[in-house]
Amino acid sequence: MKIGNRNFDDGKTYVMGILNVTPDSFSDGGKWNALDSAVVHTEKMIEDGASIIDVGGESTRPGYTKISDEEEIRRVVPIISEIKKRFDIPVSVDTYKASVAEAAIKAGADLVNDIWGLKYDGNMAPLIAKYGSACCIMHNKVRPQYNNITDDIINETLKSVDIAINAGIEKNKIIIDPGVGFGKTYKMNLSVLKHLNEFCAVGYPVLLGCSRKSVIGNALDLPVEQRIEGTLVTTVLAVMSRCLFVRVHDVKENVRAVKMTEAILRGE
Repeated sequence: MKIGNRNFDDGKTYVMGILNVTPDSFSDGGKWNALDSAVVHTEKMIEDGASIIDVGGESTRPGYTKISDEEEIRRVVPIISEIKKRFDIPVSVDTYKASVAEAAIKAGADLVNDIWGLKYDGNMAPLIAKYGSACCIMHNKVRPQYNNITDDIINETLKSVDIAINAGIEKNKIIIDPGVGFGKTYKMNLSVLKHLNEFCAVGYPVLLGCSRKSVIGNALDLPVEQRIEGTLVTTVLAVMSRCLFVRVHDVKENVRAVKMTEAILRGE
């Protein structure tokens, strides 16, 4: 698929670098929310092998405080503009609000990463279609209630895909995300990862976002800053399942994990 001016080939896995420009994100809140530090960190992620940068202006950690559209726009737009001015790399905006997405797209964002799968804001899907942007549709729900978690997540994600297509978003511009850490208990998140290959068989490119998340902390009984090895395991799993993207904080290490896993799978 094509995002911005770059083609992303099926059968490969690319690393999406996380740039949280927030004061309160669960892992790196406050580190990159100034323009200069955000640009420096972006440059480092690109040097380390990131193929796309995901900019988020509102923390979506458990118990997060929702901010206004205006505040979110104020946080992300100058940084997206500066990244696009300085670097030749696709940029994603992590938002579920149509007004924020539009401001970000006008600033240069190439992809909208919606944690509510186009279901929160009824204007989101038509907006993405209007600008011809790519989108990532993540599975999410308010309460972690499922009959069969794998089947339910797939079916609920496909309902979001229907929203996209009915709004005029082209199929080749849709990415799906099983939503590890969102609307799921610890054991449910493990089940999602165990059955990731089934999600990848749905027929759309898949993004996996597990970086430093609580499923890793719970499994290893480790704090956020010590979850890199657990994250790398999920990245290897993503490559083996044929995910198109992994969304991570620690770019260099994950790029190396991707390259090593792909070399093994190729046998050369």
